[in-house]
Amino acid sequence: MSHTRMLLSGDEAVAQAAIDCGVALGTGYPGTPSTEILEHFAALGGKAQWSPNEKVALEVGVGAAFGKARALVTMKHVGLNVAADPLFTAAYTGVSGALVIVSADDPGMASSQNEQDNRHYAVAAGIPMLEPANSQDAYDFLIRAVQISERWHTPVLLRMTTRVCHSKTVVTRGPAVPAPPTAFERDIQSRVMIPAYARPAHRRLRAKLAELAQESEKTDLNTVVGESTELGIIANGVAYMHAREVAPQARFLKLGMSYPLPMQKIREFAASVKRCVVIEEGDPWLVEAIRAEGIAVEGKPEMYRFGELDVARVRRILAGDTSPEPAPPRGKPPALCQACPHRTAFTVFAKLDCIVAGDIGCYTLGVLPPFQAMDTCVCMGASITAGLGLRHVLPEKDARRVVSVIGDSTFVHSGITGLVEMVYNPPKTGHVVVILDNGTTAMTGLQEHPGTGRTLTHQPTGKISFEDLARSMGIRNVHVLDPARDAEGFEKLLAQYLASNELAVLIARRPCLLAAGKIKEYEQAAARGQSCEQCSG
Repeated sequence: MSHTRMLLSGDEAVAQAAIDCGVALGTGYPGTPSTEILEHFAALGGKAQWSPNEKVALEVGVGAAFGKARALVTMKHVGLNVAADPLFTAAYTGVSGALVIVSADDPGMASSQNEQDNRHYAVAAGIPMLEPANSQDAYDFLIRAVQISERWHTPVLLRMTTRVCHSKTVVTRGPAVPAPPTAFERDIQSRVMIPAYARPAHRRLRAKLAELAQESEKTDLNTVVGESTELGIIANGVAYMHAREVAPQARFLKLGMSYPLPMQKIREFAASVKRCVVIEEGDPWLVEAIRAEGIAVEGKPEMYRFGELDVARVRRILAGDTSPEPAPPRGKPPALCQACPHRTAFTVFAKLDCIVAGDIGCYTLGVLPPFQAMDTCVCMGASITAGLGLRHVLPEKDARRVVSVIGDSTFVHSGITGLVEMVYNPPKTGHVVVILDNGTTAMTGLQEHPGTGRTLTHQPTGKISFEDLARSMGIRNVHVLDPARDAEGFEKLLAQYLASNELAVLIARRPCLLAAGKIKEYEQAAARGQSCEQCSG
């Protein structure tokens, strides 16, 4: 139904827009704050699937867009690091249909290991970027991103942030935008990036960006609001909403299409006011780009580069206030659930004085009291490889204390290649990898993954066996056990392999307490041959 008013989060708005403009396939990897996009898209009837990692998701999306389909690929900001390889080359190949990549950035690191600003990716890869400020923008901009992608045959980056993803505002839906039929047309010189074809593709990309820069000057995605000649504010994303609340009397240049930037429009706007301030969250990406063009604008002090912006912080920026900010109220620190099956494992790690190379997931909380049993955590999959690095260089006594700890979803995401590295370049002391298999992607909201044997909508599908995979690589010492049932046995086995010179994989398998009930429902429904839709809520 067209012109329907709804109260939606930014994530839900993107999903609704994807339905309304005929997105044929949504792929991604769950990661806060992007997870709900594909979940809601699937709930609305769209075809959505979790991939093993973001690189795979983007490559599947590229393939769909080569078939003239409209494809949506979602991930959190650090996920785009994983997908960067296909991203940069897809900008060269272009697409036949539409390819929209959602990067959900996390300023303030509400649930992330860094607060990188992915606006840099648009410039580095050479793809247009749109930045919604609220849920209505999220809905409108997804549709516009599809249209831009189809018109210029380019991937488009839709950069969102935590506050836009999770805040709910009223959205008015527009009429449906029917998708053209899918088809494949051979275009070898555009899609096969050998050097002879990639060189002209790069030139085509730069010519395309020059056209998009002209489009950025005239598009209504970049709008001027207000008549003041005293104070002008250039803002993008949620920073625009905060600034409007702080200074409603100001004149605003709201940048919805922030790459390529409309530099002539920015120049004219800055010249029309006595004071021009750039309000942006994260890196001084926007202010530096504007100043590089010789346009005099004020930026924010360095202290406001860190964390999310809000109304109070924007008020301080406009006032030039660099006094120490009030300390945020102390909250309850996160902790592993009281009945979490990982607790036993971390108790044993601490008891054996292990050097624990850790990974990304709810089990990362093992670094906190009372366990304090994690010594490294860099990125998805790095537990195995960082642990191997430590094993290779430490004195033998300390090397034998090193254990790599990784979750089940993370293992599928980026741990498999680490296991290959372990087999190919084994340390002389051997190594021990512990896979904490709780049967779900717990940290981001209990999503499925290739090790659960269920799809995004909890339907039965192929299942990866971690133990069979490890054995197929030639690892002889592979054990599956439940530490919560046999803590003494787990400790004995771990101590045995830490003292040996052998490679070992210990799979600590017990369902997450929060997911166990649903998992049982899904399995019972599958046994009855019924759909899991009713039990997935």
